[in-house]
Amino acid sequence: MEKTKIVVSIVISFCLLGCKKDSNPNSVQDIQEISSISPYQDIRWKDLQKIGSQLDSSIIKTFWFNEKTVWPEKYLTYAQSLIIKGKNPGLGIRQLHQQGITGKGVAIAIIDQNICLDHPEYANKIVEYHDVGGNQPSSQSSMHGPAVASLLVGDSIGTAPDAKLYFVAAPSLTQDAKYQADALNWIIAKNSSLPDNAKIRAVSISAAPSGPGTPFTKNNADWDSAYIHAVNAGILIIDCTQNHGITADCYYDIDDPDNVGACTPGLPGLVFTNDINRIYIPTSLRTTAEEYDKGNFSYQFTGRGGLSWAEPYLVGVIALGWQVRPDISGDEMIRLVRKSVYLTNSGALIIQPRAFIDSVKAFRN
Repeated sequence: MEKTKIVVSIVISFCLLGCKKDSNPNSVQDIQEISSISPYQDIRWKDLQKIGSQLDSSIIKTFWFNEKTVWPEKYLTYAQSLIIKGKNPGLGIRQLHQQGITGKGVAIAIIDQNICLDHPEYANKIVEYHDVGGNQPSSQSSMHGPAVASLLVGDSIGTAPDAKLYFVAAPSLTQDAKYQADALNWIIAKNSSLPDNAKIRAVSISAAPSGPGTPFTKNNADWDSAYIHAVNAGILIIDCTQNHGITADCYYDIDDPDNVGACTPGLPGLVFTNDINRIYIPTSLRTTAEEYDKGNFSYQFTGRGGLSWAEPYLVGVIALGWQVRPDISGDEMIRLVRKSVYLTNSGALIIQPRAFIDSVKAFRN
């Protein structure tokens, strides 16, 4: 029971990472000077020039910061290097890209908070954008939406940079799952009009609209109904729910990101409790796209990320598999992901993209 509580707590805390920003999503903050610092602190739009004595490389790696963070000159280059290193999905993803395995031609979807469409990480990659109720102006964006889009199809960040993305914007702070259900139903309807070779094959939703521990308090049954409809239509759903979700957090060695043996299950600085049924995916020490006002492109680094970052990563890896073998079903792709994992001494199952692709190539119906 205690393990279940911990997992549910992680889902609630991190599937909605950054929602506090969405209470006023279009307001970029003024730079504020701070006089003290703690590990894992949010220091976006903060001036650290007067607290250089409190800093070193080990604590800087824990922070949530962006390109507006003002650093003492001594640490500026190091902070900038973390943003660059954190763009790497790790675990051999870039080697697969170099082999031409980039998700090219595979259609997938994201349900998340609103975005602008022009960030260089994913400009011209979004086939269609639909808003089911956020009603945000097209010139302004959330924190969360650009992040997950870049983790999926970003040029330098994404696991599947050449996939075709359908993005459906849905608000989450309303705690009303009707919006997420409407988004999924829109995807199902869109698929009915697409030819067989262009259908949306998977949906990444970094939220838990239903199930145990859900933060959504209204219309959960609407999501449950849409979920069943989508699965029956052959669409793979990767979400944060406790009852259907299959992902968990781990973090790589940012200086050796392709070494799966150097990955650590859990979240940095927190007690790790293994869930043997979930697939561990790098979510911390990651860089994501950032854009609050159209045309104002930036990046943020999350020293301690969250489960939100796992869903687009996994959908992107599966899209790589579909590029290689479009004949394999979504359920079978999940089985191949599980078959190809790296097993840690603690029994955690860490995703291995290159081993997964080898399994995909060898698969026989």
